[in-house]
Amino acid sequence: MNSKNDQENKKSPLEKADFFWNCFSILSTESHNPHKSQIINHNEYCFVRNTSIFLHIKLLNLIDNLFAFKLNNMIKKVFFIIVLFFAMIESMHSQTEKNRQLPSIAIGTGVLSFKGDVSKGGSTFGGIRAGYNLTVEERFWKHFGVSVNGMFGKLSGNERNKTSNLNFQSKIFQGDLNFVVHFDNGLLFKDGNYLSPFISIGLGLLKFDPYGDLKDANGLNYNYWSDFTIRSIAESEPNASSAITIQRDYTYETKLNDSSTNYKRTALALPVGGGFKLKLMDNLDLNLGAAYYLTFTDWIDNYKSGKNDNYIYTNFSIQYNFTKNKNKNSAVTPLDFSAIDNLDSDGDGIKDSDDHCQSTPNGVNVDTYGCPIDSDEDGIPDYLDIEPQTKKGAIVNEKGETLTKKMIADKQKAFEAETFERSRMFNASPSLEYLKEIESMAIESQKNKSKIKIEIPDNLKAVDKNKDGFISADEIKDAIDNFFEGDSSFTVEKINALIDFFFQQ
Repeated sequence: MNSKNDQENKKSPLEKADFFWNCFSILSTESHNPHKSQIINHNEYCFVRNTSIFLHIKLLNLIDNLFAFKLNNMIKKVFFIIVLFFAMIESMHSQTEKNRQLPSIAIGTGVLSFKGDVSKGGSTFGGIRAGYNLTVEERFWKHFGVSVNGMFGKLSGNERNKTSNLNFQSKIFQGDLNFVVHFDNGLLFKDGNYLSPFISIGLGLLKFDPYGDLKDANGLNYNYWSDFTIRSIAESEPNASSAITIQRDYTYETKLNDSSTNYKRTALALPVGGGFKLKLMDNLDLNLGAAYYLTFTDWIDNYKSGKNDNYIYTNFSIQYNFTKNKNKNSAVTPLDFSAIDNLDSDGDGIKDSDDHCQSTPNGVNVDTYGCPIDSDEDGIPDYLDIEPQTKKGAIVNEKGETLTKKMIADKQKAFEAETFERSRMFNASPSLEYLKEIESMAIESQKNKSKIKIEIPDNLKAVDKNKDGFISADEIKDAIDNFFEGDSSFTVEKINALIDFFFQQ
């Protein structure tokens, strides 16, 4: 014998749609049904068939009760079809979790422009008001998305002609659910394209409350005369000649009501929109869009002429796209502090915390302090020493080679000749660039230990501003500048001695 689920699966699409509508009808009337116990079984069956759709139906019922907004049967069916469509998308989407993207959130601002009865004959820009929106969207696959949008602002209209002088301004609050189609889907535009269009359609609930500017700041009623002035007394009054001219203050202080109809100040709205998405960063977009709101009321401006009022919202927004952690299933490896304590960066067998020479080349023998072994203690480690058995106390060069008196004299002679030549070239054509070139060479020589660091004489130490034991080109420049500005105790001889020392160091 077939179960209810088996029987249900054999139903045609039309029969399934009718089944879901019956579920909706039962659930939406459940709270008002005196025979609630008789529908429990059917209710549970609706719930078991599709939990997601059940929740959407209950949400619709909650909205209906919350706003005390009695929708007629046709509107309920339209709204139900939209909710059912989104619920089916969510149901299919839950089966393809690997394609799931996290929601995005956008905050924006723009301008609202009213299109209704009280907007004819007035300034186009006079009816523009600011609006603000907050949007959360979840995108399904590459093509589609569902967004929940909240927007608030003001709508306004002014009519000024010989037969009508109406005005209004209304704060509005709009909440809507939208189906969005994106075109950066690899078909029309490349996936992840920097600029791509989108379109949307949805259904929302609008709350409005019109006010009019009927009095000036002193409480005088506006009386519109045929000469297009506004005066304190009506033109038809016997004492009209004593009327004074007044100006509108645009404060919209009077709540508007219709004398014959107590209309509702909430209505359904159908937003149809589109725009462009500009990618700023990986997770950040700029949206430029516009939406035309078709409302199901003609009372936004407190004036009924037979056609419903509409409005346009043009806006830009900043959108942040949340992303999933690609390695969310991988466990976070805890820090191994014992391994850090025993870390040996250069692999010489001495852990870094005890290693005095932490950049020892691979394969070089080291002592207990982690420094390369120097058997003859001449200051040159064995792996660089071409004479590993130098006599104790002997003077050696950077290669560990013993220097004879003649070699020392020749080296000193060459050093003095080099210093003299550099000084001569500078005196012939002094420049800061040349000093910096010599400075770089000196620093490199000391780094490679090919040149012994010379201590700064006491009479020149004042020039070493940063106290690093080295006179730089900039410090020489400052000393010379101070000399010519008279802010220094240096003499010409002392400046020359400073330059000579610079080339020696």
